[in-house]
Amino acid sequence: MVPSTTGFAPFRDYRTWYRVTGKLGSGVPLVVLHGGPGCTHNYVLSIAGLANQHRPVVHYDQLGCGKSTRLRDADPGFWTVELFLEELDNLLSHLGIADEYDVLGQSWGGMLAAEHAVRKPAGLRRLVIADSPASMRDWTAAAEKLRAELPDDVRETLERYEGAEDYENPEYKAATDVFYARHVCRIVPNPPEVQRTNEALAEDPTVYRAMNGPNEFHVIGSLRDWSVIDRLPAVEVPTLVVNGRYDEATDDCVRPYLERIPDVRHHRFENSSHMPHVEEQDAYLEIVGAFLEAAE
Repeated sequence: MVPSTTGFAPFRDYRTWYRVTGKLGSGVPLVVLHGGPGCTHNYVLSIAGLANQHRPVVHYDQLGCGKSTRLRDADPGFWTVELFLEELDNLLSHLGIADEYDVLGQSWGGMLAAEHAVRKPAGLRRLVIADSPASMRDWTAAAEKLRAELPDDVRETLERYEGAEDYENPEYKAATDVFYARHVCRIVPNPPEVQRTNEALAEDPTVYRAMNGPNEFHVIGSLRDWSVIDRLPAVEVPTLVVNGRYDEATDDCVRPYLERIPDVRHHRFENSSHMPHVEEQDAYLEIVGAFLEAAE
């Protein structure tokens, strides 16, 4: 088993918690960006399985999440893409890896990773965008199509409580769970690491509510008009895009990455939804590991 260490990186007046699996300096590190915005590292911790004597893997809890500084009273406008880009740059510098590293972003983390990559950071070597839209309008359109496939009573429940803005109603949450079991994680009940992130998000939804909304398919937060599509040709590094057959990040959502990033390849996990790193863990680690190890 590869050992891990944890610590905190000072960031502005706050702290970013991180975990390093393996030894920094032993090879090109892989930095994992979790989703949400507002989730925690726990549900993507299986990606630490890529760590070995030649590749350390870095996880961290983004500001406002998990073990990093919480800011429950922050104005919703505080939470911006630029804030999280600055935090990522700060962490790379703090760990001394800014000169050479790979990035894997899952869901919102992939959106953040794309934002990072289009800025052409000198040290970025390879990029993995996992289960992520290139535009929130594409994401919302895909969600509407997936919702249309739900049973009539489930759709009606969602629409009724959204109309009343009653997102905490147990009936609404039960209907939401039907969507999640189809398109977020098809392993039900969810594995413990996914449950830990779900519990953390329920305990402190500050960032998620501000930037996304009440759930995965009703996006009313500040990211609702976000898009990186027009800037994707600026990505200069080899890129792997992955999603699942039943993913809420549908093929339509990821297609702009495949059409506009110059050096890109795609893998779809046929037995997964939004979390192939959990749903098909062994195959996921094999596919991503092979991409990271491929010759330039």
